[in-house]
Amino acid sequence: MDRNTVIGFVLLGVLLFVYLFTSTKSSKELAARQKREQDSIALVKAHQAAVDAGKAKSPDTATVVATVVDSNSFERAFKGSERLVTVENDLVKIVFSNKGGQPVDVELKNFKSYDSTPVRLVKPGEDSRLSYSINTGSNQSAQIADLYFDAGQVVKNPDGSQTLRYRLPSPAGESLEHEFVLPANGYLLTWNVHVGNPDKLFTQNMLNLTWHTQLDKTQENVSIEKQYSSIGFYENNSFDYMSRGTEKDFEKPVQWLALSQQFFNRTLIAKNNFVSGGVRVVKENSDTSSVISRVDANLQTKIPAEASATVPLQLYYGPNDFDILDKQAPGMTHIIDLGRGMYSFVRPVNVYIIRPVFNFFKSHISSFGIAILLLTLFIRLVTSPLVYSSYLSGAKMKALRPEIETLRKKVGGDQQQMGMEQMKLFREAGVNPLGGCIPALLQIPIFFALYSFFSSNIGLRGEHFLWSKDLSTYDTIVHFGFSIPGYGDHVSLFALCAVVTSFLISLYGMSMTPDQSNPAMKYMPYFMPVILLLVFNRLASALTWYYTVSNVITLALQFVIQNYIIDHEKILVKLQENRTKPKTKSKWQERLEQMQEQQKEMQKRTQQRKG
Repeated sequence: MDRNTVIGFVLLGVLLFVYLFTSTKSSKELAARQKREQDSIALVKAHQAAVDAGKAKSPDTATVVATVVDSNSFERAFKGSERLVTVENDLVKIVFSNKGGQPVDVELKNFKSYDSTPVRLVKPGEDSRLSYSINTGSNQSAQIADLYFDAGQVVKNPDGSQTLRYRLPSPAGESLEHEFVLPANGYLLTWNVHVGNPDKLFTQNMLNLTWHTQLDKTQENVSIEKQYSSIGFYENNSFDYMSRGTEKDFEKPVQWLALSQQFFNRTLIAKNNFVSGGVRVVKENSDTSSVISRVDANLQTKIPAEASATVPLQLYYGPNDFDILDKQAPGMTHIIDLGRGMYSFVRPVNVYIIRPVFNFFKSHISSFGIAILLLTLFIRLVTSPLVYSSYLSGAKMKALRPEIETLRKKVGGDQQQMGMEQMKLFREAGVNPLGGCIPALLQIPIFFALYSFFSSNIGLRGEHFLWSKDLSTYDTIVHFGFSIPGYGDHVSLFALCAVVTSFLISLYGMSMTPDQSNPAMKYMPYFMPVILLLVFNRLASALTWYYTVSNVITLALQFVIQNYIIDHEKILVKLQENRTKPKTKSKWQERLEQMQEQQKEMQKRTQQRKG
């Protein structure tokens, strides 16, 4: 525990700031563009409203519309009335409408929203619909979402699943049916589009599906939920997501498209793949809005050129649960952010180490807080050999402090000469000055792995522990009613505990540092807690609780190892023995000393010229 530990904390803070910055940068960069887009949309809607109002007042227009409807055999599809049908199991409740033959209300039964109401991934009356265009006559077409299907009946199947079919009134020789199947216990809704004579209903036998919907707020902190909302897709057997920008065009086959929030998602799956398409998202800038973002997707799939064909689709409405998503479609577990982009290196750590160990503890303990404590003990146990070597290196460095002070008095203010003499001393004593760096650097991938794991783990959502009401977000003991820039509008007690214990560790590390002459290093233990407080105050309380426990373990280990395990007298004897052994310089050491000698010579010449 020397200055290298402090350097590790600095790197940790810098990387976390980079992560938070890159996570929110896109919304800030695109704010102006989104505002222009929204203004343009508003103008178009206003213009269209004026045109529609004019048409409503014109009897000639009404006559033309009636003529169009009456000129083909889809008349009942244009003039129907809306009827609703409910299909549900123990997990999800879905309300279907015969207008468009699709879901209009999706409720997850086992989850509550921030206001204690059921989580609804599709809400009645919101601007959300699935649609595609069909040919209704010569040079005439209509959107399926605007047409009325014949009312369907729910049929219960022997396996416990339920089937609902909607049939569109159509001319002789043509048919269109939406078949929905909800399993007895699951979130995946099967949607089969059955078509008779598709060459008549679809131009070039291509189904051009449009998906217009919006993501609504389900968490109390909307800014964090926006940060974790994303558009993910499985293109050409590889997962990707929209990290920046508002538009994405698909040039390769797409198996599924997911609209994901922090803990829930809705995903459209094509068993035969979408051959092309694109998606556009507009995020809501205001934190007072209940809408996270609005999404428009266009996806094309080829219909077999047969007399009777089926387009097999699926709709997933459910939680971001790793085990559940793993059974739905290939790659869907990537919807959960366990490490993406520049932090993708931590995903294997989460998937193959953190997650299985945490689930093992949780399967035997009801409290998530205690499970996190045991996970912390496990991580510290695994890393304990490196931690011991770090403390041993720190003890050796501390033993050399008197000699370093003597060298400082000898060379005076010549920092370059001091560096050379100090390296010589370390080499003679057999001490590696970087020996304490490894544990500090090891904390960085572990911290970011846990940051992703705790922030996206739906199991933590709504779980109480001590004073925290929800381990998936920050705890609050004081709410200001206003926001302090860089800090927030609240005080997190777990964050304070993590900061205080980190401060104690820094103080101890400074006591082990052999070189106390650097003023910046003297103030580092007081500077770092301020940085950590700004960062930790907004983190999930599960993470700050883990960090607090980890710090307490570190303090305990420091005391035990330094006072009962490490023999300081033996260290001094060992250092003296190392001095008598023959030393061989590595090529790196030789080059470094040559560079230092050259720099010293150049400085000497410069001083002579000035003199």
